[in-house]
Amino acid sequence: MSQNIKVTKRPTYTLKHALYLPAIAAGVKVTFKHFFKNISDINAVATLRYPEEQPTDITQRYRGLHRLTHRQDGSVACVACFMCATACPSNCIFIEAEERDDGVDEKRPKSFFLDTLECVFCGYCVEACPCDAIRMDTGIFSLTGNKREDFVMDKEQLLSHKGVFSEELSRARF
Repeated sequence: MSQNIKVTKRPTYTLKHALYLPAIAAGVKVTFKHFFKNISDINAVATLRYPEEQPTDITQRYRGLHRLTHRQDGSVACVACFMCATACPSNCIFIEAEERDDGVDEKRPKSFFLDTLECVFCGYCVEACPCDAIRMDTGIFSLTGNKREDFVMDKEQLLSHKGVFSEELSRARF
């Protein structure tokens, strides 16, 4: 019984190749090429003097900071169904539900917290919401704070954000 075995010769690398010197030299070459190009014509470099100049290329599909919407009567559109918290891959949404006391047979959020430091801004919460209660169309793309608590948004903060690209009220039918 004969076996057809193919023997492949391993390539032998020199010390120059083993130290990745050609790859490092190629990278340095590209870096210096761009460096000298930018130094020679500094006005051709596209810069934005943020925060004095705000970006103008933000589209409607941009996922900014979250907000909660209102209904026609001014109440919160959220019915505390926990769909957004369930769909969230980073588990950054925390909701506590309560019954409404105005005769409507549904729940509402007693507390709604969103931890923006944990959020990956994927938009799954917006897609999962059956009531169009949560959106990411505020146009706010930078959030600053001095301590961790500054980045945990509560229900009142989320309701105070305004939408930049769409109407303020929920589009869901009630």
